[in-house]
Amino acid sequence: MRIGIDLGGTTVKAALCTEDGTLLCKDSLPTRTGNAAGLKTDMKTLALSLCRAHSCAVEDVTAIGIGVPGSFDKKTCTLRFGTNLGLNNVSFADAFLPEFGCPVHLDNDANCAALGEATAGAAKGTRNMLMVTLGTGVGGGIIINGQLYTGCNGIAGEIGHMVIRKDGEPCNCGRRGCLEAYCSAASLVRFAERALEDGRKSVLAVHKGQLNAKQICDAVDAGDMLAQELFDEYCGNLANGLASFVNLFQPESIVLGGGLAGYGEKLLEPLRKLTSRRPSAVRIEIPRSSVRRSAMTQVWWAQRCLQSNRLRSERICADAARAHKRVDTYGFHPLVNYPFPLEGLAQIADM
Repeated sequence: MRIGIDLGGTTVKAALCTEDGTLLCKDSLPTRTGNAAGLKTDMKTLALSLCRAHSCAVEDVTAIGIGVPGSFDKKTCTLRFGTNLGLNNVSFADAFLPEFGCPVHLDNDANCAALGEATAGAAKGTRNMLMVTLGTGVGGGIIINGQLYTGCNGIAGEIGHMVIRKDGEPCNCGRRGCLEAYCSAASLVRFAERALEDGRKSVLAVHKGQLNAKQICDAVDAGDMLAQELFDEYCGNLANGLASFVNLFQPESIVLGGGLAGYGEKLLEPLRKLTSRRPSAVRIEIPRSSVRRSAMTQVWWAQRCLQSNRLRSERICADAARAHKRVDTYGFHPLVNYPFPLEGLAQIADM
């Protein structure tokens, strides 16, 4: 058995699955941002809850994978800089002790999602793709020539902090004008609240002070003028960002995940229209399970780490050694096709 946990800025999601990727059960709790001890407690609570729900002994859990939005130290399982979680320099290595004695693996949530999509998801069969997660923040994972690119320090892919407007909206990272400040769910809500404060008329007024992105999308469907205006502006900003990514990487596919991707074709249609003006054959897609930034990708990541560790320890082939040398030298992680079909990804869109 393996457990995957997605530490989102709004929700902590967890899933239990078998070694062949079958989803057994799932659970979630609101994220206690800025509270490291509380967050660790909630993660362990979720893990124990999953085991109880499926009558699984904690000793049967062989690995736990955690996806985090921010920079991290993989060796010490430490979140170094997690703006949207309100946490810095927090180690999760001991979060599940003493109940769970299995290895705990940590990586960027969007990287985990990119690996899952490239291996067995919406981008399967492509060699070059981008994963863009649209949630509380904006994250990214980059696959180049079939390999996850993480840069010289393991944290490449923070595409949400590419500046799209000089002296623009303030971002949680401390800069101004970042893509995240215009294209996250939090930013869409912020613009809506600002418009309501300015006296704009809208059905959204009944949720004033407690708005969320889904309510705005629902208002678009209901024909609300302000919601449509906000959504059009959102799509324009996101399209500009995606166009820049295309110019930089020329991927075969861009996969959108996260809560806002749940809007499906209603989001894809304007994005495809706006980006079609650029000379590129890139596909923009949303997985069948609209929230790939989810616990199942962390389960897959835990399995991948375990398999990778076995390859290293057994030294079964020279190719593996050369691949790991490339990780150290160039910042690339080889994509390995492990026996993990990821069918369970499609079952957890509501997490």
